[in-house]
Amino acid sequence: MFLSVFDMFKVGVGPSSSHTMGPMVAAARFLDVLRAAPFEFHGLRASLHGSLAFTGIGHATDRATILGLAGFLPDTYDHAKAETTLAAIRENGHVQPEGLPRLQFNPREDLKFDFGPNLAGHANGMILMATDAQGDVLMQETYYSIGGGFVMTEAELAAGKDTDEGAPVPYPFKSASEMLEMAQTSGKSIAEMKQANEIARGGADGLARGCARIWQVMNECIDRGLTSDGILPGGLNVKRRAKSIHDALQAERGMNLNAPHTINDWMSAYAMAVNEENAAGGQVVTAPTNGAAGVLPAVIRYWLDHVPGATTTRIDEFLLTSAAIGGLVKFNASISGAEAGCQAEVGSAAAMAAAGLCAVMGGTPEQIENAAEIALEHHLGMTCDPVKGLVQVPCIERNGLGAIKAVSAASLALRGDGTHLVPLDSVIETMRQTGADMNEKYKETSLGGLAVNVPNC
Repeated sequence: MFLSVFDMFKVGVGPSSSHTMGPMVAAARFLDVLRAAPFEFHGLRASLHGSLAFTGIGHATDRATILGLAGFLPDTYDHAKAETTLAAIRENGHVQPEGLPRLQFNPREDLKFDFGPNLAGHANGMILMATDAQGDVLMQETYYSIGGGFVMTEAELAAGKDTDEGAPVPYPFKSASEMLEMAQTSGKSIAEMKQANEIARGGADGLARGCARIWQVMNECIDRGLTSDGILPGGLNVKRRAKSIHDALQAERGMNLNAPHTINDWMSAYAMAVNEENAAGGQVVTAPTNGAAGVLPAVIRYWLDHVPGATTTRIDEFLLTSAAIGGLVKFNASISGAEAGCQAEVGSAAAMAAAGLCAVMGGTPEQIENAAEIALEHHLGMTCDPVKGLVQVPCIERNGLGAIKAVSAASLALRGDGTHLVPLDSVIETMRQTGADMNEKYKETSLGGLAVNVPNC
């Protein structure tokens, strides 16, 4: 099993990796199929199912699908160009992606929200169709957006998650217990093993450049969020708060006003800055998802800005360690809120961030595994119930609390010697089982929890 650091950390666009980035990627994949097909196509249709339907407008799934069929991709997304393109499609009723003829696509008629039962494979399902001049379907494919921007066709999902066609890697761990055993046998850290795996697949230069870009986008996202104010889009009238919190914290520096717990406000400000940018449709990095994108950057920024001895030269170590843990969670459970609730998103993010921080603070592999276990264990059962289907309430503040839990988990693990009662593998399996047992209305449908108990929503 190999999941790259660039699978876990993908540059994209808000507000949701599964509901915005995933459908855009699925549409791009479908266009590639059409380009290779021996047919003459006239039009396109799309239907959204499950969570993609129930929270689709709030999560901008309709926009993402339209733009994806027009040829847009998350990692090269241009907001101004997207707005112009959307307006033209809604007025003219067609798209013209590169390498294909002009295709009829009127979003009002050709994009359907299906509020019936989920498709069989996953809660985030969509069907894309290409038609002839009479409107008959010539090609059709079902895609599942399985969290974190990952997309699989129906056939790929049925083939199973063990499918891996790449070159062999030196440390192919599929569980935390295997990871620890390989670390002990090799004498390498988790980051060193992950680095060796990455180099075996993509080379050292690509790894270095890619990690540098990931942190650059994360850090710039924090900075934008800390300097932006106003009201977030979507109709809830949620005010951006990261800037005002950060301004107040800066003003209090040196005035002997700060209680020790004020450090939590710094972490929350960093995390909220990212998720306010995400809610506004800005550029973020999945970590491992958009809804949880603020946790890990906030912990890195906390470490760099507030922990003596921190240095940017070790950010790669942080990212590689975090990605190793995130890969275990995704492979053995889920990082999708629609599949397992927010425990799979903010819980996974906190586990990843705790592991990364523990690593750069000098933790052993056993302490790192313990840090991840503590963080994930104390998010078990967390529901995903976004108010009005928007990635704002409770998502933005939740990332701040996730960062705080991650730092606490790393600190507790570093106070021990790595021995502990509950293995990380057991917590990951418990999270999977909890997600399977969780009522569907608490899994990113906006049909339960806060989504139905907040007045005037």
